[in-house]
Amino acid sequence: MATVSVAGAQVHYERTGSGPTLVLVHGTGSGGAAVNWGQTVPSFTGHRTVITPDLSGSDRTTDDGSPLTVEGLAAQVIAVIENAGTGPVDLLGFSMGSTVTAAVAALRPDLVRRLVLVAGWAHTDGDEYLRNLFTLWQQLGRTDSEAFGRLVTMTGFSRDFLNSIGREQIEQLIPNMPPTPGTLRHVDYDLRVDIRALLPRIQAKTLVIGCTQDATVPVENSRALHAAIADSHYAEIDAGHVALFEKPEEFVKLVDEFTR
Repeated sequence: MATVSVAGAQVHYERTGSGPTLVLVHGTGSGGAAVNWGQTVPSFTGHRTVITPDLSGSDRTTDDGSPLTVEGLAAQVIAVIENAGTGPVDLLGFSMGSTVTAAVAALRPDLVRRLVLVAGWAHTDGDEYLRNLFTLWQQLGRTDSEAFGRLVTMTGFSRDFLNSIGREQIEQLIPNMPPTPGTLRHVDYDLRVDIRALLPRIQAKTLVIGCTQDATVPVENSRALHAAIADSHYAEIDAGHVALFEKPEEFVKLVDEFTR
């Protein structure tokens, strides 16, 4: 466990394994890296050094509570990479984290060897589906935490996956992303983010992964990212938004083949 100070924030990160460095940047939720990557990290640590930062809004990173910006979150990831001292890294962002890692690659190309964007999007304004979904998250998060958890679970996983695991396991998933103040800061960021101006500046070899049954960030958003990033590669996983949980072996294989 380590921390690095960035613009008044104390950014927590974990480092484990050995070999070329892979940095995994989490999506929306105050649980941060532990919730997103807890089951995934062991699949990489046998042959990779894996670094998992917790962005502002996560429980283990502290700051002044001000609204989040893509530049500010990118600065946190940049500081973690530099503090870890591992040189150019392979950088992967999931969902909200994809907007942050795309910005890192655009702003500091010297730090990124390969870039992987999973279930991501470029902007919310102008996409009425995303705007309404994140607004609903925001409203339920303030008024009905159980309904918030059920909606996040319904949109986070495919119908087939939910039916396959059954009611008992679904009920256990619902509390995984509680609408804490940190989570709602992430949702506020999701509503405002726009990285379209940064995408043409990405120089790293990039893989965009879309999720065909994604009801949180529909797969068309990943296809649009691929179209906007010059010479990028594209793949799809037949799963819901949290494909790394639904199809872990397929997810790890895609990442390993691209970064190795």
